[in-house]
Amino acid sequence: MEEKVKAEEKKIGMIEAWLRKHRLLYAGATKHPLILSIRDGTIQIPSFKTWLAQDYLFVRAFVPFAASVLIKAWKESDDNGDMEVILGGIACLEDEISWFKKEADKWGISLSDVVPQQANINYCGLLESLISPEVEYTVAITAFWAIEAVYQESFAHCIEEGSKTPPELKETCERWGNEGFGQYCQTLQNIANRRLQKASDDELKKAEVMLLSVLEHEVEFWNMSRGNV
Repeated sequence: MEEKVKAEEKKIGMIEAWLRKHRLLYAGATKHPLILSIRDGTIQIPSFKTWLAQDYLFVRAFVPFAASVLIKAWKESDDNGDMEVILGGIACLEDEISWFKKEADKWGISLSDVVPQQANINYCGLLESLISPEVEYTVAITAFWAIEAVYQESFAHCIEEGSKTPPELKETCERWGNEGFGQYCQTLQNIANRRLQKASDDELKKAEVMLLSVLEHEVEFWNMSRGNV
């Protein structure tokens, strides 16, 4: 039975195997009630503004984490292409922070006055823990992929045919839900799968636990934005 499971994992990739295994948690992170409310046009604008302000703080904490993944790739990767993919993602973060500032101004949010809520503090704490040199590249790239992929799938859901996303929120949804970002996330998934295929049992366990942790933090972040904390 165990050999059959391993053969299936090798065939579809470890990431896909884990997403099937933990499909309820993944669905909770990518089709959260907040996302569904954007998609069906019933989102409460204060919830969106809370998300926007808190996510600005999160993205700033994401930058040093992303930089640490780049360093791990440089030291540990068996493929030079990994660094270029990760560097491309990092290069987009400056534009992303500028976008948050522009959006905050549009919505009348003073970012300098934003105080991180507990769910955000917890999630940023996870990012900081991943910066440690003791965290293997395989574990870090799995987390990196998961964080990006949750946003891509969530917001792509809001721009699908038949969605009723409010016009003033479409730019936000298209920022992460667009096809180009989807291809980037797929490339990250391919890198993670390649690393996981060669990983030790210990690394596999750590990476799976990290994936679950990211998904749980994503759910809590959405909950926080809706005021459900």
